[in-house]
Amino acid sequence: MKKAGIIGGSGFIGSYLTRKFLENGYEVKVSATDIKREDKYRHLWEFKNAENLYIIELKVENKEALRDFVKDCDIVIHAGTPFQLNFQDAQKELYDPTIKGTENFLQVINETPGIEKVVLIASVAAWNTDFPMPADGRSFSDTFDENDQRFTSEQSHPYGQAKFMANETVAQFLRSHPDLPFEITTVSPVLVMGRSLSSREDSTSTGLQFLFKNKMAPDDFIQSLYDNDIPFAVVDVADVANATFNAATTTGLHGKDYLITSETYKVSDIHEMLNQREPKESARVIYKNDLAVKDLKMKFRPVKETLNNYSLPPG
Repeated sequence: MKKAGIIGGSGFIGSYLTRKFLENGYEVKVSATDIKREDKYRHLWEFKNAENLYIIELKVENKEALRDFVKDCDIVIHAGTPFQLNFQDAQKELYDPTIKGTENFLQVINETPGIEKVVLIASVAAWNTDFPMPADGRSFSDTFDENDQRFTSEQSHPYGQAKFMANETVAQFLRSHPDLPFEITTVSPVLVMGRSLSSREDSTSTGLQFLFKNKMAPDDFIQSLYDNDIPFAVVDVADVANATFNAATTTGLHGKDYLITSETYKVSDIHEMLNQREPKESARVIYKNDLAVKDLKMKFRPVKETLNNYSLPPG
């Protein structure tokens, strides 16, 4: 039985990924930043084959703990960088765990024998730090795919900048290590939505869905999304997990970074669909998923299905 280590495996995306690996006959190690917070991972024990699940305390800034976590894994998934829009200290809460955590992760992985495949779950922000706004010089109707130039700006949200810099860290590592004994592949999802597998309500993804469903604006940024009816490219959380699993179990994808995306709708129509009503406008495809469809054998579900499922109970 092969073993997959999933950093962040109890989170919004990570829970689906943990379930996917367990259902496919893997032993699965999942990291917990605080092992005492059972509410963060209790739901994982309800999955099929949970007898093959192990919960290990880990903070990615701690190299020794990280080394111990990955030492007997065949596959390692890094899904543990924060998706956080509100913060007090960007350096401490965003840049350090995202960038320094990625640096530590790559160093430890490179020193650990036996690993066959590494997948990093990044973000569309690694391609465009201004998301959901268009990259510089583009309009909302201009399409974007993996052949386009990455864009970053110092005026972008620190979360986006941190994700972009973490991706640069990975790219530099790949350039300086041309003969690795394992493959590294990256998946970069757009706005991830869908039904949570846990009862927690403190994740940013589920929080945004709650705000959009109820047209609530706790700050000027969210209010501006409503005022300008900003379009968002959306992808289903289960599709992100499936794409990550396929990337982890398919060879020949070394160095690739896939946009994981479905359709684009304006915030007003996202609100309608979260309330099980029909959107007023048709879906558009702005961030394209052709490469993921081809290489990862993905079939992305319509955003309407994703948003209609949001209010269903976990299961």
